[in-house]
Amino acid sequence: MTTSSKQALQDLWHLAQLPDAALSRATLTGEEPALPSSFAVGVAAQSSIAAAALAATEIGAARGGANQKISVDIHEAALETTGFFSIDGRVPEAWDKISGLYPCGADAGEPGFVRIHANFAHHRDGALKLLGLPVGDKTEKADVERALKKWHAQEFEQAAADNKLVVSALRSFAEWDAHPACAALRPQPLISFERIGDAAPIPLPPLSGPEQPLSGIRVLDLTRILAGPTCGRTLAAYGADVMLINSPKLPNVEAIIDTSRGKLSAHVDLETEAGRAALRELARDTNVFIQGYRPDGIAKRGFGPDELATLRPGIVYVSLSAYGHLGPWGNKRGFDSLVQTATGFNHAEGEAFGSGPRALPMQILDFASGFLMAFGAEAALLRQAREGGSWHVRVSLARTGLWLRELGRVAGGTDAPKPDINTLKRYLQAYDSGYGKLVAMPHAAKFSSTPAQWSRPSMPPGSHPPVWPRKAAAA
Repeated sequence: MTTSSKQALQDLWHLAQLPDAALSRATLTGEEPALPSSFAVGVAAQSSIAAAALAATEIGAARGGANQKISVDIHEAALETTGFFSIDGRVPEAWDKISGLYPCGADAGEPGFVRIHANFAHHRDGALKLLGLPVGDKTEKADVERALKKWHAQEFEQAAADNKLVVSALRSFAEWDAHPACAALRPQPLISFERIGDAAPIPLPPLSGPEQPLSGIRVLDLTRILAGPTCGRTLAAYGADVMLINSPKLPNVEAIIDTSRGKLSAHVDLETEAGRAALRELARDTNVFIQGYRPDGIAKRGFGPDELATLRPGIVYVSLSAYGHLGPWGNKRGFDSLVQTATGFNHAEGEAFGSGPRALPMQILDFASGFLMAFGAEAALLRQAREGGSWHVRVSLARTGLWLRELGRVAGGTDAPKPDINTLKRYLQAYDSGYGKLVAMPHAAKFSSTPAQWSRPSMPPGSHPPVWPRKAAAA
């Protein structure tokens, strides 16, 4: 049985300890199946978007704004999470040619599989080197397939991890449920809220006129790829001033064009004292700090949750991880596609379709986690204004995966049509950007008074200085 979106929203709302009365202001339309999947991917998208949007209206009301109603259609929510966009008429390739799921030849009995994530050149070249293949873009998938015939799936996964690469062995749900990493993850809440320091309540400043509910809320976004950037983009759609912080030394995937809508975009090199000083100065006047580093990675640069709570008492600190912060995989790298493979989704979806291992129709773990991060940040802002304290909010892709399983399976989901470009064209909108003409999905949440919108165009990293604009200029 599939959990309804209304019930899923109610459960999220109760998890965040928000008032029941607000739930009557949310309208959720449509039903599964939203996309071809045996899982309730539409419910996950719709309920997580609705939670973020409704929490924004609670903040707006607390600031003297209207008690807005929100509505979210399940099909629009699902289409938003496909991440489709074009730039100057070109639809970017989602995957490097080496990325994908491969059979391994040395497993006893049923063949094992591994998924390689090669969208970053250093991950691609590291995997190729481990396989004894030439690095660079001239190596083909067939070469990788032949090389993997000498490996056991989980042995290659471990060897890759030992070399700081990103590879996952395919597991069934039963195998994942028996894994120590899952045992450590399962007791963790879908969104955790931890008070990490004392601070007086910081009243949310009143809105002046018909401003968006998060107008003037400042957010530092130190995340990459999809989940974290989706969180920042969502908060920006509700009016927050979001500054994306990138390293000038690190590459990006083209999804940054889409996920940077509404954001300032600055370069800060945290390997230098000047860069760390710039980020400290920004953080002193920040409401929400979002980061997707591994725990030791951000703390050793001086920006762990305890350091930020000392630097800026009353801050809301949001952390994203792949497999949760506890257990043997608490420090393990991972992306949505890899987590799907490692935690049983590819195996289960393949069985449902009567095929070999199969990915979900969108990166739902990324997108749902991003919307849950935004929701968690908003709920923590409300709690801070009411109770005081500094707050640490945690979300992980793998825990979102457990939640997706808890939502149940969708009867007939495998027969749902795959959306084509004509379906998407009914919703797509054009946006100005520093990259060219961006055509992408609008935000699925509709507000009764202040529509979700991005007041700033998507811009390349480093387009803005790492300095907050004056409040009057940003309004």
